[in-house]
Amino acid sequence: MKDSTKKRKKAIIGMQEAYGRQELNDRLYQILTQGKQGFDVFMKGLGRKMAEAIMYIEREELSGPDYHPKTPDIRKWASQRGSVYIGDQKIQIEHPRLRGAKGEIELNSYKKLKEPDGFSEELLTKALRGMSCQKYSDTVVDAAEAFGVSASAVSTHIIAATAKQLKEFKERSLSSFAPFAIFLDTIHRAGEAFIIALGIDILGEKMPLGLWQGATENHELCEELIADMQKRGLQVSRRIIWVTDGGKGIIKALRDRFGKKLIHQRCTIHKDRNIQRHLSKRYRKEAHHRFRTALEQNSYEDARQMLLDMKKWLRGINESAADSLMEAIEEILTLHRLKVPGLLRKTLHSTNPIESMFSTVRDCEDNIKRYRDSRMMQRWLASALLYCEKGFYRVRGYASISVVMATIDREQADNVAMKVAA
Repeated sequence: MKDSTKKRKKAIIGMQEAYGRQELNDRLYQILTQGKQGFDVFMKGLGRKMAEAIMYIEREELSGPDYHPKTPDIRKWASQRGSVYIGDQKIQIEHPRLRGAKGEIELNSYKKLKEPDGFSEELLTKALRGMSCQKYSDTVVDAAEAFGVSASAVSTHIIAATAKQLKEFKERSLSSFAPFAIFLDTIHRAGEAFIIALGIDILGEKMPLGLWQGATENHELCEELIADMQKRGLQVSRRIIWVTDGGKGIIKALRDRFGKKLIHQRCTIHKDRNIQRHLSKRYRKEAHHRFRTALEQNSYEDARQMLLDMKKWLRGINESAADSLMEAIEEILTLHRLKVPGLLRKTLHSTNPIESMFSTVRDCEDNIKRYRDSRMMQRWLASALLYCEKGFYRVRGYASISVVMATIDREQADNVAMKVAA
């Protein structure tokens, strides 16, 4: 028996002792049924030796042990060099072979591990975690079994994957998305403005809805984004709560479209900062305390009265700060007026959900040194947004959404009745 074969058999025995034969058989079944996904979950850190052990175990399951073969028609047939995907690395392995009466029998585990279906997606995921594709070769584990992957080859995979995801993101249908709230905000790339919409549906699930590129944030850019979302099937109605940071261009676009029926929640965090910027340092802490205390009230009337008291206090200190508060007082209290419960209000009172998504986007693109053109910017931005989507959870307080929507319907019905009576 060859020394290499003896070593591999010892490795198999070691694996069986460490994990148990039944455990390894269970993992083998997981690979056979789930393919690379099952392998990635359990095997990524174990690498080449574990992959070989699994294939040798499968071969023994089919042929039987050396001392007790299951059938004379199936016999072991040495091994040869091959390769499998382990995570995002293509690893050279010793592939065990099996022969039957009609020729070689392919191992199912080897067939599954060879499939490169997830290759681009996995490379993309790794790149989106902060790794430049041009430096990918520096990240490959320096092991004799690993193939050298050139930067240019990886770039080709990355471009293909991001282009595919850009097309998916920009063209995917939104007809099945039932919006409850939509956050609008702008992120800048290489001197360009990208306005992005993040939606929350009636079940509390978050989803990036679209992006639109322009020179600056303005109402035309926002209109183009909304029109694009509608074209792809989004039902843009007057029941949607729109959350923005107070950018004039976005607000103008929303007011032009919905008029007085617009349900608009201004970001309370941005407004708090705007007020404090008008004040000298000795008043900022007090202003922040008054503002947050008012918004912590559950009653619209109580919160509004406390903000009016704050306005009187600000008038004696800084007229501009008081004006800044009053120009948005009703939009600050939209959620209070709609009687949104406290837990859900924590999600909707600010643009934090979309800002958090932007933070992940920036981490994903951190090592990109230069954007070559608009399409590259859009490719990466769309890919990063789709990557963010995979990590989204239901918003806190989602069980209250149906109650809030009923309140919105009653409010709008009352407004219509008042107009008819007038």
